[in-house]
Amino acid sequence: MHAISRRRLVTSLAALGTGAILPAGALMAQPARRMIDVHHHFYPPTYRDALVSFAQNNPGNGVPPFVRTWTPAKTLEAMDQGGIGTSILSIPTIPANWFNGSDAEKRRWARLCNDYVAGLARENPGRFGIFAAMPMPDVEGTLAEIAYAFDVLKVDGIGFMTSFGNKWPGDASFKPVWEELNRRKAIAYFHPASAACCTALNDGVPPSFLEYPYDTGRAVLSLLFSGTLSRNRDVKWVFSHNGGPIPVFAGRINSLSSFQGTAKSLPNGIDYELKRLYYETANSAYPGTMAALLDYVPISQVLFGTDFPYVSVEENVTGIHKCGLKNGQLAAIARDNATRLIPRLGA
Repeated sequence: MHAISRRRLVTSLAALGTGAILPAGALMAQPARRMIDVHHHFYPPTYRDALVSFAQNNPGNGVPPFVRTWTPAKTLEAMDQGGIGTSILSIPTIPANWFNGSDAEKRRWARLCNDYVAGLARENPGRFGIFAAMPMPDVEGTLAEIAYAFDVLKVDGIGFMTSFGNKWPGDASFKPVWEELNRRKAIAYFHPASAACCTALNDGVPPSFLEYPYDTGRAVLSLLFSGTLSRNRDVKWVFSHNGGPIPVFAGRINSLSSFQGTAKSLPNGIDYELKRLYYETANSAYPGTMAALLDYVPISQVLFGTDFPYVSVEENVTGIHKCGLKNGQLAAIARDNATRLIPRLGA
């Protein structure tokens, strides 16, 4: 392998499909069997300009060069090189909950992002799906945007941040949102944010190192102990980065809740609720991390993701193939579970 250049390796993988690096060779070689990436970001030009402007006036909210130069063509190139057939596009962490804007401004930004990504999907049939952006915590605006996203844009699911200012998704004020998604039997995908309570460690550790996955844990427990998960059985809940701390702390949560009485509102128990959630592997496809997840949840609940452009498609694809998974497990994570969750992807 050392005699082959990195460029030649990537080119070869693009030509042969993901199957070139699978133990069984042909598993993903055909285009119809290519991987599905459920965690892939996009940037409408106007929104990206706002990110840059906000960062200039708010230290700690920098915009990396690869975000400033992102284009749909670069996304498609990365997908083709990594053997990704379809990517479900979503907005990454939203600074200061839509730039500290009013409800009207939040609604405007969500609509702008959703119309833009719907255009990308139309222009590139079969390559993109959509988790629509929402103006949370504006419940009225979110309900209106859910209707527009599903009924007009025909999106695959709804995207949320893990927290909204000083509120997490289990807050009672958000109950109408989850009831509407439950009525529609919809997907609710959560991308981590840096919570208002804990933006960064004082010694300069970036929030993406710890606070993003920790906020995923906060969101899951908020939904769990508020009874939101148990009340809304028909929502398909999807969480980023292997669920952050959830697979590691599930036993601790069970133990502590048993004597504190916090699980009384969960008739089927904590494990039942947590094991029926979906978890995607972006920037988490490492042997130890995957071992913890798969030791706790069924393989049927694991989806493939990349977090592109923050993490390369190549790194994520290579990583998932270094986790010691069997071919059937790889196929389930790489594609089959996603087509079960979003049937149109398997058509």
